[in-house]
Amino acid sequence: MRKEEIKRYVLEYLVDEGILPSTVLETAITVPTDNTFELKRLKMEMNKEIRLKEMEREREREERERERKKEEREMQMQRAKEESEERERREEKTREHEFRLKQLEFGVIKGSGPKIGLGTGGFDVSKHLKFVPKFQEDNVEKFFNHFEKLGEQLKWPRDKWSILMQSNFTGKAQEVYSALSIEDSMDYDKVKRPYYKPMNWCPKLIAKKLESIVRRIHKHT
Repeated sequence: MRKEEIKRYVLEYLVDEGILPSTVLETAITVPTDNTFELKRLKMEMNKEIRLKEMEREREREERERERKKEEREMQMQRAKEESEERERREEKTREHEFRLKQLEFGVIKGSGPKIGLGTGGFDVSKHLKFVPKFQEDNVEKFFNHFEKLGEQLKWPRDKWSILMQSNFTGKAQEVYSALSIEDSMDYDKVKRPYYKPMNWCPKLIAKKLESIVRRIHKHT
């Protein structure tokens, strides 16, 4: 292959890759193969075009990176805003719930019946809080059985059971209780129901139940 053919092949490749403009091919046709000066000039022009193209690609890459980081910051800010708003809504709901419970506890809601803890003939919740057992997330069945036995033994009015029971709730247990509506929070059976779903069938508790069953079997054999 002659030098002229090699040169043109190289130029066509560089033009196809977008490194050199198509006008280079027109210039190359008239360049004598033995003209050293023209060949050097062409080489310098090619190197210049290559550098410019690389700089342009670098600028485009940096611009894309800036846009990516900008979008990422905006998404993070949006997530933080949404999380903050959600946290405020939960806190507001919890405060409202606790306020209503206090109203129920002291019998200030209209139509709630006798004054709780204030009237001489009413049931004083505050005097019975000390008897409420500690809530056990890993064994809710044991807790509820213990609580209900105490309620029967101490003659607690059943409509006050939910108020008494929630006094020892903390962490997740308190969150579950706060998520209930005001009406449901006054119904002991409705308050009790959610705790069996997320907490009662964890692996740790299943293992304890199996051990308990095995012990009872051995005890009666």
